Amino acid sequence: MIWTPLLLSDPSPCLRWLVLRHLFQYPEDHAEVVELSGLRESDPLATEILAFQEGDGSWKPYALSEGGAGGNRILSTAFALARLGYLGFDCRHPAVARGAAYLFAQQREDGSWPLPAQVETGDEGSEPSSREGYSMMPLQTAFPLRGLAACGYAADPRAERAYDWLLAQRLSDGAWPTGMASGVYGYVAGYRRLAHSRWGCRSNTTGSLICLGLHPSRRTSPEARRALDLLLGRETQEESALGYEVARLVGAERVRGFITFFARFDLALILNLCSRVGVSREDERLDALLEFVRRQQGPYGLWEYPTRPQVSRWLTFDILRSLTHLDENGDWFSLEPRTPFQTYPRHPKRF
Repeated sequence: MIWTPLLLSDPSPCLRWLVLRHLFQYPEDHAEVVELSGLRESDPLATEILAFQEGDGSWKPYALSEGGAGGNRILSTAFALARLGYLGFDCRHPAVARGAAYLFAQQREDGSWPLPAQVETGDEGSEPSSREGYSMMPLQTAFPLRGLAACGYAADPRAERAYDWLLAQRLSDGAWPTGMASGVYGYVAGYRRLAHSRWGCRSNTTGSLICLGLHPSRRTSPEARRALDLLLGRETQEESALGYEVARLVGAERVRGFITFFARFDLALILNLCSRVGVSREDERLDALLEFVRRQQGPYGLWEYPTRPQVSRWLTFDILRSLTHLDENGDWFSLEPRTPFQTYPRHPKRF
């Protein structure tokens, strides 16, 4: 375990706590775990997030995110909770409890959360216009639900209503669409296309699957497995995107975008989803993914994140945790045929 001293010597008590709990399986009452638990709130990664919380439990717009992701308190609070949950904080923490209470207070009767205004009125980032925009996007609920589920609220009855709403938006092929505008499905840009779905949107499908992956029982449901099946249909291997989601969760990359939130195809995130859904190592697509990930491992056992070197230890922890859970949970593999896929296929010229 050449990575052991490198991870356990990291200055972040949150990372050291997570390594002991998730990689070494130390119990919660272990002396080292208890000591680190008391230090976690002083971790700069946590204090940066907690400093922006308002009195009503929400987070200020644009405090931790920008663009479409930071335009209102619901999204800001959702992303703050997602980050706190990733750092190991849960519903027992007062700030998390206040943030969750705020989000649940904004929830609609049908289980969803409202669309951000800049998305509802037109294309993301555009000025409000008089033309009819989107009336529904799965991400409007997937983002708040992800933050809640990451902090341990997945089985809360209010969160279960959100899961039911999210599943009701699925297409017949198992994907989630861009949304509904004027009674029709929204346009799917090339970078968001799925190999085996006509109207499925990779951004919305990824966001919805992350929520399912955080649920104790829904993570291995047929709906979750079908969504992962579709995501695995994109077999591109982008070294520059490996670990991008981890970098956002630890604050090294800015949180931005709404429909463009999952524009980068991060294979560390896909590996994490494989471990949660329970893909068997017999699946040839997972085998190809693992081969790619292993090639990126450095001589000291770390996976580097070149543009933000401070993320490398976090990325290493995240990948190692995913690999551990693959061994524990993997019992399903796909029978979907492998299909060559291009985000923007070249069309033959007429002349």
